Amino acid sequence: MKIGLFFGSYNPIHVGHLIIANHMVEYSDLEEVWLVVTPHNPFKKKSSLLEDHHRFQLVLRATEDYAKIKPSNIEFGLPQPNYTINTLIHLEEKYPQHHFNLIMGLDNLYSFPKWKNYEKILEDHELYVYPRISMNMSSPDLLSHKNVHVIEAPIVEISSTFIRKAIKEKKNIRALMPHNAWIYLDEMNFYK
Repeated sequence: MKIGLFFGSYNPIHVGHLIIANHMVEYSDLEEVWLVVTPHNPFKKKSSLLEDHHRFQLVLRATEDYAKIKPSNIEFGLPQPNYTINTLIHLEEKYPQHHFNLIMGLDNLYSFPKWKNYEKILEDHELYVYPRISMNMSSPDLLSHKNVHVIEAPIVEISSTFIRKAIKEKKNIRALMPHNAWIYLDEMNFYK
């Protein structure tokens, strides 16, 4: 099975994440998309994150009604900070019947050469890249690589940072989150 891995802090998950994941599984050759909840992104401060199990619970609830979109906490048991190459090796050993690929925004493709062992990732895995309207830079060289596929997905400019800030300001952002995830977040009084 061809799996797309959509890594993220999901702090919290929002409808933009689901729009991209659903578009990738419906309009590319990916058969499933796994939303991989990352305990600690090496480029982010860990102190700003909700606890791992709460972010996973949000993703779990958000994906309940999507047969081809699965939550994954595979990185929770791996050494931190998490590096994508290590996660890919672990997944290949655990699920040899699957072929794993990465889903990322165009903004991440620009920083991709900074990733640990990025050449090895690109050699062994395909990258499914979605556009970001906020990108003003010239096209990265990697766009012409045989394993990079640009998917004309909807451009969604919602961020978890915006949602956290809006909640602190007592704004109603319910429409920006999957319903079941919003209920959990509201019940737990997160980000207030």
